[in-house]
Amino acid sequence: MTDYRATPRRRKARRAAPMPMAALALACALLASTPGWTQSPAPASASTAATPAPMAIAPFVAQYQVFKDGSVLGDATMQVVRNDDRRWRVDLGMRGTKGLIGLAGINAEQSTVFDVAGGLYRPLAQSTLRKSVFTRKQTVGVYDWRAGQARWTGDVKETRRAPIALQAGDQSGLLINLAVIRDAAPGKALHYRFVDDGRVREHNYNVSTELEEVKVGELNYSAMRVTRSSGNEENVIWVVDGVPTPIRMLQRENGADTYDLRLVEYKGVQ
Repeated sequence: MTDYRATPRRRKARRAAPMPMAALALACALLASTPGWTQSPAPASASTAATPAPMAIAPFVAQYQVFKDGSVLGDATMQVVRNDDRRWRVDLGMRGTKGLIGLAGINAEQSTVFDVAGGLYRPLAQSTLRKSVFTRKQTVGVYDWRAGQARWTGDVKETRRAPIALQAGDQSGLLINLAVIRDAAPGKALHYRFVDDGRVREHNYNVSTELEEVKVGELNYSAMRVTRSSGNEENVIWVVDGVPTPIRMLQRENGADTYDLRLVEYKGVQ
């Protein structure tokens, strides 16, 4: 029998990485919004995936290297932190350190504040910040479950400013990564509704029936390959049972790599 698990070199740390600027924007959005996030969730629609059994979530910090076509472009950090007794936050920050991306000082940060309702991760607010030497663009979204709608402000396209009607099970892009970790099983089909940055898309993933070996530093992992294809875009996430973060995240457009995040290490956070 193939062993899913592998033990990383370090598993615990005393504290998470500092709060990114995107997360600070979320804190302001939540303070300015109407209270009552956990009340009256929007009704489920016929297209909503079945509610999985509740699963505990725990804080962690994961470090990645960012590749494109086999060359290192920079590094990335993904973390889950507990905001308070009922709310969590997931962050992903990417920083260019090599080549033209490094010279241009290109950085990107994403954050989602969420709670857990009926065993599902439910987004409450979302922020994206993109920076370079000459530009700075930020969008902030609020998921108002009491009103049943989400809306984005900031440097968002005019066509994406209209409110979006929420459905139970709606996820931000970062939460879909966590949901895939929670839900993946060999041969399983996964379905999520992506609601992020003023956009709505159906995300359908297929989990491979066979495990494949993925090397992370000096360790070998037996991983599930989880794939989504839509038009000219392909996303692949490698998941290992017992590891709270993807081992690898690859995005391709028109057959060429857009980005490729490969895990260096992860740590549990007390």
